[in-house]
Amino acid sequence: MAGYAGSRSGQAGRRSQAGAQRRGQGRERGKGNDSGRHNRTRGQRGQADAEGSNRRRRPSTVDAARLVSLEALTKVRQDGGFANLVLPPMLDAARLDRRDAGFATALTYGTLRLQGRYDAIIAQCVDRRLDQLDGVVLDVLRLGTHQLLGMRVATHAAVSATVDLASHAAGRGAAGLVNAVLRRISQKDLEQWLAELTEQAADELNALSATHSHPVWVVKALRQALASNDRPQEELEALLEADNADPEVVLCARPGLISPEHLVKEAEEATRGHAHVGDRSPYAVVLPGGDPGRLPAVRSSAAGVEDEGSQLVALVLSEAAVEGRDERWLDLCAGPGGKAALLGARAAQRGARLVANEVTAHRAELVRASVRAVPEGVVEVRCDDGRLYGQAEPGRYDRVLVDAPCSGLGSLRRRPEARWRRQPTDVAELAELQRELLVSALAAVRVGGLVAYVTCSPHVLETELVVRDVIRRLEREGRGAEVLHAGDVATRVAPVPPAGADRPMLQLWPHLDGTDAMFCALLRRTA
Repeated sequence: MAGYAGSRSGQAGRRSQAGAQRRGQGRERGKGNDSGRHNRTRGQRGQADAEGSNRRRRPSTVDAARLVSLEALTKVRQDGGFANLVLPPMLDAARLDRRDAGFATALTYGTLRLQGRYDAIIAQCVDRRLDQLDGVVLDVLRLGTHQLLGMRVATHAAVSATVDLASHAAGRGAAGLVNAVLRRISQKDLEQWLAELTEQAADELNALSATHSHPVWVVKALRQALASNDRPQEELEALLEADNADPEVVLCARPGLISPEHLVKEAEEATRGHAHVGDRSPYAVVLPGGDPGRLPAVRSSAAGVEDEGSQLVALVLSEAAVEGRDERWLDLCAGPGGKAALLGARAAQRGARLVANEVTAHRAELVRASVRAVPEGVVEVRCDDGRLYGQAEPGRYDRVLVDAPCSGLGSLRRRPEARWRRQPTDVAELAELQRELLVSALAAVRVGGLVAYVTCSPHVLETELVVRDVIRRLEREGRGAEVLHAGDVATRVAPVPPAGADRPMLQLWPHLDGTDAMFCALLRRTA
């Protein structure tokens, strides 16, 4: 999903979320005992009390990794930050060793993903509404609950270290509350708590919402998306579980710049683990963990962090057969540049040129960084309104990608905050923008040319309905477009065909394909 006027919810930034999530992948373990693993913070101070709580001087025993996690949650909550952007510089500043950085990363992302579940459990153990708690106290309770129920941390270590954190961040009174609540929570294991939440829920949807940590409206939207794609409703719980799982770190070996085999070798040398070629994209390399930013190929932009689903939908456009001229390609919403770099690399191999357009200047700079390894003169980066291309350059392009801004419901594994920030009204507003961009693309492409409409969302209001509405609009205006079989193209491209390849409009699924829930409709302009 590409950026547009600040509404982008997909991957963003020079430091990938996947890289942040993979620091110390699989290290969700305890810190030994509650005295031996406490680290000093090298003079690091807790955040000022922006919410009126009575802070105290930090005890010398506050654990540095847990403190970083709390500061990251505070930025996400107060400033609207994204964990993939705020956490990496915090880890660097704290100078945590690899193991502690992995612990802080697992703690931060796990707490954000399962926040809804933990809030429902915490609510059973306090004598007031959660919105009456100081924000930082609630964040501390969430961190403690994840250690107790979602990580391999000994109970005494989780409680003791979290109480120390509460005392530092919110004062002794808050520490007493945190101690009492966590001890109540620790009296039951996760299965007992989930059973209790299920029993108390008003219906099945509310039970799934609480136990699998998704807002009810998102659960409903995902259920509808499965139904519209003829998927059995029994898959809903598996889909929700997949949203709460750590995604793998995937790189794209940009064709002509580095081979997947060479990238595998480079990754294994850097991480000392086993990397392998992916299943859904011929250019995908899956890492065993570590920071992908350390790889020379990533630093040079010969490769980049990019989900396999994102790679595949870009390839559906570049590899589909087109009749006649095939020289001018357009990425209408290119930021932050992963798909643009892949398309640019393929364009260079085919003797074509790509215009990579991004509406915001800072994201256009990210696109330039992403495509800098592509041979000079192949990619032209612009900063314009994508809705104007159909009028400004009608019929100029042979292939157009519309990687539209969307709700981001397909990338909740990588953007855990998104589920708590989005509202159903956001989807309707974004759908109007998506229609405008697709109309523009179908005007900018020549008759016989191809347009790929892509979102990182399975929501029907952002996917099939947008495509069908735009086709009807074109017919009323005396123009035309037909839907081609994106699933057939994906089958030819992917090493292993995706689960939904039998459908003309391709929908990928985290629980079936191991990718983000990318959607792709391939259209040909007919008039």
